[in-house]
Amino acid sequence: ESGTIRLAGLSRADGSSKGWGRRVGYVGPETALYPWLSPREVFALVARLAAYDRAEARVRSDTVIARFGLAGAMDQPLSRLDPALAQLVGLAAAMLTDPEVLLLDEPLRSAEPNERRRFLNLRDRRRTVLLASRLPAAEAGLVDQVAFIRGGKLALHARLDDLEAAGLPLSVRGIASLAEMRKTPAAASAG
Repeated sequence: ESGTIRLAGLSRADGSSKGWGRRVGYVGPETALYPWLSPREVFALVARLAAYDRAEARVRSDTVIARFGLAGAMDQPLSRLDPALAQLVGLAAAMLTDPEVLLLDEPLRSAEPNERRRFLNLRDRRRTVLLASRLPAAEAGLVDQVAFIRGGKLALHARLDDLEAAGLPLSVRGIASLAEMRKTPAAASAG
């Protein structure tokens, strides 16, 4: 009912050119991009919204094009691309600003599992990736911690090692079981 949230070290909205628009990225289950835009136009729009000058926009666009192998599809409208490729353009657009926090909500479901894992392996020393999934087993190798939200509240936050130590699988049922196992007697009687 109360508290403070910090994203990329900020506790309030930051409208500056170096604010949340550059420091936090989001990719949802749908591309949420205009289907008539080409990937080139999507990247130009993201760069403009992030207030990059032309030279910086070009460098950043070239970087994500190379990273995600999009060179062959840069001028086709998204509506003509394979759904997995269109989703990949959305991920590349989110990565254009090299965000410190990347929020992923069921991303790249249309991609082949091995390709999906390769593209979603985005962690580095200064990036936090939060991956929401209804199929946790599909995220094996991509995550090192799990969180379980029940009734709008955090019911569990644990390392994957904790799940394995309890002999539970990386699944909704396994994560929910660990949450139940960790309930304290006081929390159980209050909830």
